[in-house]
Amino acid sequence: MFTARQTRQPNIGQASTATLPPPADEDDLYSFDKKTSGNAYNGNTWTSAGRAGVTSFGPRTAKPGTGVRGDSESARPMTSVRAAGYSSRGRNSSATGYHKLEETPEEQIRNLERKVNQLIEESTLIAAAGNLRSALEKAKEAGKKERQLSRQREQLELGDQINLDLTYCVLFNLANQYQINQMYQEALNTYGVIVKNKLFNQSGRLRVNMGNIYFQQAKYSQAVKMYRMALDQISNANKDIRLKIMRNIGNAFIRMGQFQDAITSFEAIMEGSPDYHAGFNLILCYFALGDRDRMKKSLQRLMAVRPVAIEQNEDFGVGPVDEPIEDHEVFNEDELRAIARERQQAGERCIVLAAKLVAPSIESTFSVGYDWIVESIKASPHAAIASEIEIAKAIQFLKAKDFTKAVETLKMFEKTDQKMMGTAATNLSFLYFLDGDHKQAEKYAEVAITTDRYNAKAQTNRGNCYYVRGNFEKAREHYQQAISVDAVCTEAMYNLGLVNKQLGLHLEALQWFEKLYAILRNSAEVIFQIADIYDKQGNLPQAMEWFNILISVVPTDPGVLARLGDMFVRDGDKSQAFQYYSESYRYYPSDMDVLAWLGAYYVECEVYEQAVQFFERAATIQPGQVKWQLMIASCFRRSGNYQQSFETYKRVHERFPDNVECLRFLVRICTDLGMKEVHEYAEKLARTERAKERAEAEAKAGGDGPAPRDSAASAHSQRGGTAASRVGSGGIGGGETATDGAPQLLQRKASVMGLREPQTIEKIGEFVGTEPDRCRDGRRD
Repeated sequence: MFTARQTRQPNIGQASTATLPPPADEDDLYSFDKKTSGNAYNGNTWTSAGRAGVTSFGPRTAKPGTGVRGDSESARPMTSVRAAGYSSRGRNSSATGYHKLEETPEEQIRNLERKVNQLIEESTLIAAAGNLRSALEKAKEAGKKERQLSRQREQLELGDQINLDLTYCVLFNLANQYQINQMYQEALNTYGVIVKNKLFNQSGRLRVNMGNIYFQQAKYSQAVKMYRMALDQISNANKDIRLKIMRNIGNAFIRMGQFQDAITSFEAIMEGSPDYHAGFNLILCYFALGDRDRMKKSLQRLMAVRPVAIEQNEDFGVGPVDEPIEDHEVFNEDELRAIARERQQAGERCIVLAAKLVAPSIESTFSVGYDWIVESIKASPHAAIASEIEIAKAIQFLKAKDFTKAVETLKMFEKTDQKMMGTAATNLSFLYFLDGDHKQAEKYAEVAITTDRYNAKAQTNRGNCYYVRGNFEKAREHYQQAISVDAVCTEAMYNLGLVNKQLGLHLEALQWFEKLYAILRNSAEVIFQIADIYDKQGNLPQAMEWFNILISVVPTDPGVLARLGDMFVRDGDKSQAFQYYSESYRYYPSDMDVLAWLGAYYVECEVYEQAVQFFERAATIQPGQVKWQLMIASCFRRSGNYQQSFETYKRVHERFPDNVECLRFLVRICTDLGMKEVHEYAEKLARTERAKERAEAEAKAGGDGPAPRDSAASAHSQRGGTAASRVGSGGIGGGETATDGAPQLLQRKASVMGLREPQTIEKIGEFVGTEPDRCRDGRRD
């Protein structure tokens, strides 16, 4: 412990004479008077003895040699024997009288280095969390601090203490943050600063990063140049790094279409240290060149790559081979085993994809090619995936529309490979479902569920079979089980919405379709179902909103456009309805409902010339329907062209001689024009009406049987003629559907892009098995 008079030797090389202040929680035992502010600018400094001294450059207000201080505070004589640190006024904690110890230049530099390191660490952690913009700002701030540190070293002439590692870290982190923020030019400039500095050892490796940036920018020639420059600066001792760079070079050559140069790189990799990705790319190059023999050899070399070994915990052991769900792996899983399993699955995926690619090319037919591949795989370390190749063969038969061969191939798994039976049974169920054999589809769906009760695709197929039979409650149960197994099984979610819609549970159906919409934002079928449910509920504004969303997805679907037109008609906005009906007609000019509405709209607007065009097209599509010919003649009559109207009615009478409405209008026009044919048509009209009355009387006397088809049609036509007679010469002819303005359209269903609400299970089956190779069990995707 220091005494009141003990002094402390100042540090060598320090310009300051300040001492460390005592801790805040200790009494001030070293001051003999009240503390001053200690500000160097009013002339007071602290000596090593703890007293406030007087400097030669500060102002003095006290007399030398006395105890009088220059301030106005209470002074005491220097001979006072008051105990040090004690005062009757108590201790003033706000004025301890000590200054913080000034940092030495070396300490200031070390503090700056710590700040720079902290900023670099924060930048990397923020980038790992996904906040790329903030990470870049931290990296820039670290760069500014590092430049400030360099300038301070230069000012203090401490250039020999420059920390090159810190400078390298700052620049590398900044370049990396530029790259992940897709600021490629800034990243290239920063990497260039590093690689051009000869003081940075092994900085040439960063040319690989520069090559990656050029690769992302599709500047493949410059990427190859950078990769080769990096390859020249890496010794042969770093074999793994050299092979990875050569793989990048081969990938760049593939993108440029230079397959022969790419083959050179991949061949070198397969000779040095073969791996799955290089082998797959090598097969891809030979496939592009059409070299059948080398495709076979490369595929064999790919199969010869040793699979990644997955260690098993001895406490749990290895589960049985035929165990459908490997429960022991649930307890025997850690991060290293998970990584090994992912690598093993990636390798198997490369082999399966390569087999699918080359099978149709290495032999005369794809069937023979698949057979050769299966035999080769069975003799390789990857014999376990031979069943997947068989599944791929069956799917290829399915794509070739050879359902018989596909079913035969899948049925082979019933006796040979029980492990893949679930996958095969799921696909068989789908195939039989498409073929209309629902009994067999149900059978294999049950087999798949028995093999693996957690197979969501099999549960969906089973529900489809119940849906076809009309058992919606059972179908609903299976769809719910599929969703409980796989929460994102979109097929089951869509089908569950359809089942609820069939059961009249519109609210539940809407909930499922909205959940599915959150997953499939651009699915036209899902959007249509949501809009259709709102329309059925009578919520016309919401239905219009969702149909407008649907139009943004399928802007050329005439069924959706016509549906929107119908809703605007019900809303009373015929001008907007006319716009949508016109768009529907433009994309699909053969829709009879659209033609009828547009023709009636022009009749209502008294633009008869335009109405005639739509009725003539309708008459061309349905030449056996007399109503379109009568509408054409009526338009001519309304426009005042009686001669053209007479000619049209005359042609209609020649084709349909028993049509009462046509004869009535012929009689009326001949009377108005004073034509001599009036008596002839009047007699024909009387005979036709008497024949119709007799037919109706006979039908009525016949008892319970329904009226004949012709009699019913005649009665319908007669009712139309009566309405037309009330209209007079300014009305439309009898039997025309446009007498009361625009006809009400039928309840429409979107029709062109598969948006029709399925009356059968075709839509459900389409969702279940659009891609049969996806219908697998829960263990493999």
